[in-house]
Amino acid sequence: MFSAKLFKKQLFTASPQQFNELAMILFRHQAVQCEIYARYLQLLDKPPETIQTVYEIPFLPVELFKTHPVICPPGISVAQQFFSSGTTEQTVSVHPVHDLALYEQSFTRAFELFYGNVQQYCILGLLPSYLERGGSSLVYMTQKLIELSQHPQSGFYLHNYPLLAATIGQLSAQNQPVLLLGVTYALLDLAEQFPQPLKGVIVMETGGMKGRRREMVRSELHHVLCSAFNLEAIHSEYGMTELLSQAYSTGGGIFRCPPWMRVLPREVNDPLSAAGTGETAGLNIIDLANLYSCAFIATQDLGRVFADGSFEPLGRFDNSDVRGCNLLLA
Repeated sequence: MFSAKLFKKQLFTASPQQFNELAMILFRHQAVQCEIYARYLQLLDKPPETIQTVYEIPFLPVELFKTHPVICPPGISVAQQFFSSGTTEQTVSVHPVHDLALYEQSFTRAFELFYGNVQQYCILGLLPSYLERGGSSLVYMTQKLIELSQHPQSGFYLHNYPLLAATIGQLSAQNQPVLLLGVTYALLDLAEQFPQPLKGVIVMETGGMKGRRREMVRSELHHVLCSAFNLEAIHSEYGMTELLSQAYSTGGGIFRCPPWMRVLPREVNDPLSAAGTGETAGLNIIDLANLYSCAFIATQDLGRVFADGSFEPLGRFDNSDVRGCNLLLA
């Protein structure tokens, strides 16, 4: 019998071999107990007992978070719902979260893995569009990191670019390590209005123009920000509403996952077939922290996955709302 308590004890300390074992345990549980995933497997004619390795697991199209409740098991309590960004005309994804403590453990452990103790930083959040709409998992994560930092100047800066620029300048002059976490268009606004050398500052972009500016490839964006702030590299966070874990890039647009998360490549024109490393592919994600929803997600993102497990997002599928899940949307 599946034990969520036992699974959580092993989740964040698993070796690569144990990751595969835990993934298979969770797959067999969610293949039965997550109703929409069970239905998807039935429509694919993929009985769970025929799946023997993580590389054979079918991944649930992420679009189904927009149209169906993705929760495991059915009827479990929901502590909070997170919503994806979108215009009022768009249907947004909904991720019902049963265990907020599990989410907090996932993002704090991942942050510490890549950046060390959060208390050494002043955390500055520049996430205006996310704050304005509410229900953002990114805002929830940033708020908790702000609280954990215990720095008196940590906080959100909505549209007050003059105060933010002055605060960063002051902290930099004091040699205080700073993490500036910002949505792309807002970081570009700050760079244009208040360019300055940011010594000791990690600038981390979370993606997203949200229709405010023309889209840029990551290399162009990072060049603009590096030039404005006299930095050698721009860091990046890769996450989504439908996941409870994040990957990070410390420069160059190459992302690495925490040990309980893995990215696998799939063929662009055959979503049920694996692709090779190093080639342009669709990105499938195993997030073992998605214990109470679905841990096996076929994203709408294109990218390259490398032999060491790192990956490079390259963009999104065209007509991504249609691909991969038409069986369940019919």
